[in-house]
Amino acid sequence: MNAERDLAPLAPSVVRALNDKLYEKRKVAALEIEKLVREFVAQNNTSQIKHVIQILSQEFALSQHPHSRKGGLIGLAACSIALGKDSGLYLKELIEPVLTCFNDADSRLRYYACEALYNIVKVARGSVLPHFNVLFDGLSKLAADPDPNVKSGSELLDRLLTDIVTESNQFDLVGFIPLLRERIYSNNQYARQFIISWILVLESVPDINLLDYLPEILDGLFQILGDNSKEIRKMCEVALGEFLKEIKKNPSSVKFAEMANILVIHCQAADDLIQLTAMCWMREFIQLAGRVMLPYSSGILTAVLPCLSYDDRKKNIKEVANVCNQSLMKLVIPEDDEVDEVKQSMILPAEPTPEESLSKPEAASSRERWGSELDIIALTQPLSFPRSSERIQVTLNLDGIVQVLDCHLHDTSIGMMTRIAVLKWLYHLYIKTPRKMFRHTDSLFPILLRTLSDESDEVILKDLEVLAEIASSPAGQTEGHGPSDGSDVGPGPVELHIPARAGQLSSSGTKGLECSPSTPTMNSYFYKFMINLLKRFSSERKLLETRGAFIIRQLCLLLNAENIFHSMADILLREEDLKFASTMVHTLNTILLTSSELFQLRNQLKDLKTPESRNLFCCLYRSWCHNPVTTVSLCFLTQNYKHAYDLIQKFGDLEVTVDFLTEVDKLVQLIECPIFTYLRLQLLDVKNNPYLIKALYGLLMLLPQSSAFQLLSHRLQCVPNPELMQTADNTKPSTGFKRASSSNIDYTELLQHFEKVQNKHLEARHQRAGRAEQLDRRVVL
Repeated sequence: MNAERDLAPLAPSVVRALNDKLYEKRKVAALEIEKLVREFVAQNNTSQIKHVIQILSQEFALSQHPHSRKGGLIGLAACSIALGKDSGLYLKELIEPVLTCFNDADSRLRYYACEALYNIVKVARGSVLPHFNVLFDGLSKLAADPDPNVKSGSELLDRLLTDIVTESNQFDLVGFIPLLRERIYSNNQYARQFIISWILVLESVPDINLLDYLPEILDGLFQILGDNSKEIRKMCEVALGEFLKEIKKNPSSVKFAEMANILVIHCQAADDLIQLTAMCWMREFIQLAGRVMLPYSSGILTAVLPCLSYDDRKKNIKEVANVCNQSLMKLVIPEDDEVDEVKQSMILPAEPTPEESLSKPEAASSRERWGSELDIIALTQPLSFPRSSERIQVTLNLDGIVQVLDCHLHDTSIGMMTRIAVLKWLYHLYIKTPRKMFRHTDSLFPILLRTLSDESDEVILKDLEVLAEIASSPAGQTEGHGPSDGSDVGPGPVELHIPARAGQLSSSGTKGLECSPSTPTMNSYFYKFMINLLKRFSSERKLLETRGAFIIRQLCLLLNAENIFHSMADILLREEDLKFASTMVHTLNTILLTSSELFQLRNQLKDLKTPESRNLFCCLYRSWCHNPVTTVSLCFLTQNYKHAYDLIQKFGDLEVTVDFLTEVDKLVQLIECPIFTYLRLQLLDVKNNPYLIKALYGLLMLLPQSSAFQLLSHRLQCVPNPELMQTADNTKPSTGFKRASSSNIDYTELLQHFEKVQNKHLEARHQRAGRAEQLDRRVVL
């Protein structure tokens, strides 16, 4: 290089040595440069100092020749050493060419660059902080360098820079955060380790409040938590643990709202450690932030509910998710049912989508997840946790919550505990916010009915609790869902069809037969529920056979048993499927006679002392006529023995089938049960109960010589003074007959109704038999 004039004040020998391939000669040149710069410093000759640095930078460090670049690096380090405390004035010029060499293809040159920067930083100390971002950026690249020597050199430089930051109070955290947020998404293992180490460093400095900027880096930290390296995962766990400790210490300064959906995303992670950690954070957020988390409930439930069905392999996640679920549920209060316009004193920002809470492409993949498809609205402005002295009103995003719950109920793949939790949520919302919830009842009602077919008894019990609350809540009567004027309860849409009230349905003018449920605790949805429940039983006979009695018995505990039987009997009176009506009546009758839950109702019917009980009897009787044997059993229950005898007399005109005889057999067995103890005792009073004995003998005559025949025959043999059974027309009426006669019940009309219903059944059986015969002929042809 003959540019001796251009490279002044550097001597030609120094220039040659800097370009030499031998390190020792370059080192000698560096000592000469150090001596030269010291002289300039002593003379305060800043222009010459800048000129030397410029030459070393432009002509050497940024040269195309590798040995020249090496000479430039050692020369810049020598300048820094010579400048001493004054090096801060020239740091930009000293650092930039060195950082450029970090990207050199030659690993030895990258190592020399790292060595040179170490010397520059060591001399400048705190003066390098204004240039921290470019240093950090360069170091983050060297941390992932494939060459072990370069990586080792970068670690030394990293430790030096760490010491400078921790001992200084002039660190520019605001300027650094954007770079940290960008670098935290690196997939390189060493770069991640470098990032986590620096986060731990900054977190340990008392004067640096990294918690304020946690929303910027939280997502990236959870990404790193899923790294394949155990060491990095452990480091990240420690960092997240430290942040959580700070959050618990200073909840008032935490931006919970800005991090809520970040946690929602990671609570659904496939990695167990990420999911458990995020769930633990969510638990703390809900408990610390309280109602601030309510606007994010739909996203939280999307993440938490599936975890409740985890098995023992994920027991920890399941337990934490359960706490989250319970804590979130407690945040919903009756005040959330107030009109939205009233609650505008201060409303939290709307809920952001999980994608908007993230800043990298993983948000795109999250769109494929179920939760991100739900109604989660956008975060429009930052929000700080309220001070204890402030009262912040939040608006419950009920629509979003109901949508999540509805989706989970429709998903047949979810576990039993999740379904139970969903139903508990619905029940809780109907209790706490009934007026708002009834806006969603029409959409929820069909799936709640379908849930009655669930395999789990626990799920069905919770489902019935929700349906019972819908049917009995006063709020259900105020939403304008009153019964319509139509009287057609037959074909048409099944779900939530509004029938006429039972009083309008009754075609008979019989006095006192207004069968509509009238209890104040029942609302307009009660009758809809009864109609659709029977429709469900009709379309799904297996449900009726396996769970019908269980469902109706539980409803009798949850609701008014009299209303249930009253309304069902009234609906069945209009049932067009006569075979189903007969089966359903048989089921209801069995429940009425055998269930402990209906003890009070049986006592009410047994005496028929009140107009209400007599109305109930008439209503039940008219539907019970679908099944002759159940009609007789109802007369036995209500002590209408004469009418029971009259009915049995009509049995001679009926088509006696095997099913019919089987039901008579069951009735005989039932008479021997504790339910009918009073009836058996009345056999001792032959004089006042002649029609009871006649009715029993009538049943005996219907039976073939079977075990039931023997059982009833032995019972009747115990009746004292059989000759007293004969009665004359002028015999004094029995007390039982007096009771029946004085009850204003038209038994003649009831008997006519029985004959009419049975004639319909006979016609229907003949039609079914005719269709079956035609089908057989077609098969033969």
